[in-house]
Amino acid sequence: METLATNNAAATDIYRPALHYTARDTWLNDPNGLIFHGGVYHLYYQNNPLGNVWGNMSWGHATSTDLLTWTEHPVAIPCDENEDIFSGSMVYDRDNTSGFGAGSVAPLVAIYTSAFKPGSQHEGIQAQSLAYSLDGGYTWTKHADNPVLDRGSADFRDPKVIRYDGSEGSYWVMVAVEAKDFKVVLYKSEDLKIWEFLSTFGPANATGGIWECPDLFPLPVDGDPENAKWVLTVNLNPGGPNRGSAGQYFVGDFDGTSFISRSTMTSGLNGADLRGDYQWLDWGRDYYAAVSFNDAPDNRRLMIGWMNNWEYANHIPTTPWRSPMTLAREVSLQTIDGNPSLVQQPAGDWTALAAQEPFSLAETTINDGEQVLPGAAGTVQRIDVSLAPGSAKEFGLVLRGDGAKGTRVGIRPDEGQLFIDRRESGETDFHESFPSLDTAPVRSTSGSYDLSIVVDRCSVEVFAQGGQVTMTELIFPAENSTHLGVFAVGGTATINNLHVTQMA
Repeated sequence: METLATNNAAATDIYRPALHYTARDTWLNDPNGLIFHGGVYHLYYQNNPLGNVWGNMSWGHATSTDLLTWTEHPVAIPCDENEDIFSGSMVYDRDNTSGFGAGSVAPLVAIYTSAFKPGSQHEGIQAQSLAYSLDGGYTWTKHADNPVLDRGSADFRDPKVIRYDGSEGSYWVMVAVEAKDFKVVLYKSEDLKIWEFLSTFGPANATGGIWECPDLFPLPVDGDPENAKWVLTVNLNPGGPNRGSAGQYFVGDFDGTSFISRSTMTSGLNGADLRGDYQWLDWGRDYYAAVSFNDAPDNRRLMIGWMNNWEYANHIPTTPWRSPMTLAREVSLQTIDGNPSLVQQPAGDWTALAAQEPFSLAETTINDGEQVLPGAAGTVQRIDVSLAPGSAKEFGLVLRGDGAKGTRVGIRPDEGQLFIDRRESGETDFHESFPSLDTAPVRSTSGSYDLSIVVDRCSVEVFAQGGQVTMTELIFPAENSTHLGVFAVGGTATINNLHVTQMA
């Protein structure tokens, strides 16, 4: 793959994660075309094959068998003189409804947004187009009669296509967005080429920024297949709960024509801010454009997001690559306070990647101040900890510390808050909006706070209370900032138990 970026081992490559996908030496953003096919997970994504800032949008490609180690492949669908290749999805057309198959070989079909360039026939328009592959997703041919769905709009994009089977029959369903209208638009098709309008959804809940990258999928509630609900996700930029890019979701019903939300908030009295009542995919600053895999094994619902924020995305201090993906997450619906809510857990075989026996602590008091934990240092680790409040106003962990500074992940029990403080996390001055103290609502369970935290060189992903609340943030610490510590402010707290697993 030819690039303008060099492939040298630059000093800032100390930030390249071990467990999260990054392109070798180019820019990436939204995950696209996620599908399990041929025994591997395929991750396509927005990619600039000519540099490490946004531009020249094409579909990059990577594969994995375990969701934790990835192999990069050549660019799958490149931009050309007529169009940039914006976000979209992929289906395995088993029955060759599209006619793109050859003999007994059924095609993979990519449905993507054509962002037409000046001078092209459809200049200024975003419309939906097709490409197909007959070799399992490695080489692609664009459909000769693109685009297949054109609304005459400059902001119609990001199609996610699923196969719907219901009382009205079996057909393809597309969810896409009219980005500036805060609307999800739904269409149906028998052959992926001719599309019939179904309905719209929105505006609803968070509308502080344009809507992008929707997804629609069913999930059983509390594992009961007889009680399934549909989840509609939609990302927005800006307007997140802690500024900038974010994703939200709605839980409801889909009858093959319309999605009816059962979790939409009404407007607050006198314009009250209800952001805290919306259902966010993640409360951190760096979780955006998340979509799920089609055809994942065992009907699992697995999602990946882009780990960055459009406020500073082009400026993060990494080279020659720029931007990671998040970990793959398995999502489920659990009843919480009487309502079905998404719960997320990091996917993959974590025991297979453990480099050594975990560092462990039994019940231990955290005194006022900060205490480094000897033997627990690391840059790529999974931390599982249960904490109990005492007299401290806040308490928690210091990640990637140097004995004086670091990234604080903590609890404020009186305020019911989980927080990540990255104001002293390392390199923060590359953009004025990066240093931040970000919060999410959390409540104790049986008097305790249980956190699973994945630290991977330049990132922190927190799964609180069994994944009921998640926070994802980038950090850029010095190479020698490896300490793990605990802290309490204004009193004491208790570690019920702590396990730190260094990842190979």
